[in-house]
Amino acid sequence: MRTVPDRIRHTLSFEVIGLALIIPLGHLLFNLSHEAMGVVGVGSAVVATLWNYVYNWGFDRAMLRLTGSVRKTLPVRVAHAVLFEAGLLVLLLPPIAWYLGMTLWDALVMDLAIAGFYVAYGFCFNWAYDRVFPVPGLRHA
Repeated sequence: MRTVPDRIRHTLSFEVIGLALIIPLGHLLFNLSHEAMGVVGVGSAVVATLWNYVYNWGFDRAMLRLTGSVRKTLPVRVAHAVLFEAGLLVLLLPPIAWYLGMTLWDALVMDLAIAGFYVAYGFCFNWAYDRVFPVPGLRHA
């Protein structure tokens, strides 16, 4: 299992890199001001940071209980990324719609596009993170 400092490094680096990518992309794709995209991005990052820590801790504990290991195969990594984004979508949709003055449907469409980006980004980031900062004694797929 990962240590608390390692999980904090993971979570913060994930969010900082994600924000550096999503604010300019969101501005271009959704024609929102950098300020509005920044507020949505930073607000989402705060929620996502807390969710990331809790979700990854719970996911690893569940894996350890169910399989006796935290080793993640390709299918487990895909499920991990999709389930993370589904939970985050439920948490973020109402405040994004409210802040941007959009319908829930419009916010859902925008949030699904952002979630699609983050599923791919999360998959790649977590795979790379596990390579750069491996859990001691654990071989990764």
